[in-house]
Amino acid sequence: MTKEQQTEVEAAAFRALVAHLQQRSDVQNIDLMNLAGFCRNCLSKWYSAEAKKMHPDFDYAEAQQYIYGMSNADWKSNFQTSASEEQMQQFKDSEPLHAKITGY
Repeated sequence: MTKEQQTEVEAAAFRALVAHLQQRSDVQNIDLMNLAGFCRNCLSKWYSAEAKKMHPDFDYAEAQQYIYGMSNADWKSNFQTSASEEQMQQFKDSEPLHAKITGY
């Protein structure tokens, strides 16, 4: 596989992940963080950090729009639920394992 083909495959896999997360609006970000250490916001931050390398004025809200398939405010009002005390404790306990993101 050439480098170009690898990049195309990686981009397609990323688009499939984004589409899957958009379809699974029932899955809360805190659940993703507690299970995997990353969530839609992390993906938005990774996307934004890379986009800013090519376009320094790229806005994080644009990345969220792409990842969520709508504005973050719309997603929150339509799908986000309150986290339980147990979820918040698990989030706190797993914090050292959360994705480390810079440059967004």
